[in-house]
Amino acid sequence: MAVMRAVRLHFPTHTLTVDEVARPEPGRDQVLVRVAAAGVCLSDVHLIDGTLTPLNRASDTVILGHEVSGTVAELGPGVSGWQPGDRVVLQAVEKRDGATWTRGVNYDGGWAEYALARVEALCRVPESIALDQAAIIPDAVSTPWGAITTTGRVRPAEAVGVWGVGGLGAHAVQLLRAVGAYPVVAVDPVPAARERALAFGADLALDPADPELPALIAALTGRAGLAVAFDFAGVPAVREQALEVLAPRGRLVLVGLTDQPLTVIAGTRFTFLQQQILGHYASDETAVPQLLGLASGGRLDFSRSISDVLPLERAAEAVERLQKKQGAPIRLLLRP
Repeated sequence: MAVMRAVRLHFPTHTLTVDEVARPEPGRDQVLVRVAAAGVCLSDVHLIDGTLTPLNRASDTVILGHEVSGTVAELGPGVSGWQPGDRVVLQAVEKRDGATWTRGVNYDGGWAEYALARVEALCRVPESIALDQAAIIPDAVSTPWGAITTTGRVRPAEAVGVWGVGGLGAHAVQLLRAVGAYPVVAVDPVPAARERALAFGADLALDPADPELPALIAALTGRAGLAVAFDFAGVPAVREQALEVLAPRGRLVLVGLTDQPLTVIAGTRFTFLQQQILGHYASDETAVPQLLGLASGGRLDFSRSISDVLPLERAAEAVERLQKKQGAPIRLLLRP
């Protein structure tokens, strides 16, 4: 029996282990992928600490990792159009019987030497894009892309705010710039994150503790407020602050995950201004191919997004660094 190394989460005990497990074999319409890189996401941290609990899962143990790139290693029966050695990135989300299933959450993911994928989950990676950079496109880039273009419906010249300039928020700033939003305001308590936001294209970067924040946003928007605000932090205080500076008919898009209650303090004002609160999760199947095309065409650059690359055996260290925001990472990668 062929084996491989994999990082597994044991849900009942919330423990993370590096194990030697059976290497999966591709079934009909499946492909075995040799993993080149896999991203470490705040969602992984929440899975490990128990904040996030999957509604459906195949077992009490799962190989983490929903941001995965690599090369085709083996084809299952019925697979055509692909060859061993093809460079690929895997869609993070798929539909099963009407339900949303996420790789590395509901079923085994890519913190391993090999990952199994349905053929429809494969996206071809152009030679111009490094596999390290391609790995983070599902979720770290595709989730804010979906939040901006689909849920938030951002239009050119709309004033937009981004709360939380971490792995998703940093890319949101870059993507908002690409779609023509103006001005783009970034809000984060970490000075390094605010500096990064400006480097990625934000017009203004603010500390949420700054008492002048509402006045500064009002001045920048001609007192109109923000047409759209994105919460990538998953913090109740962020949502309250964002609502304070939201324009009439403005949209607050919730992307960051939290198990805390959602509260609208100024309920009458919220109703009178006809504002909206919209939940967002992941992206549809068109996002990753779109982003690969934009990156290969030079419209987007993810070369600054990889903060560090670690071996599988240091997965726990990577999780801790992300959890504690050591070095304000955008994305940490694991490489088998």
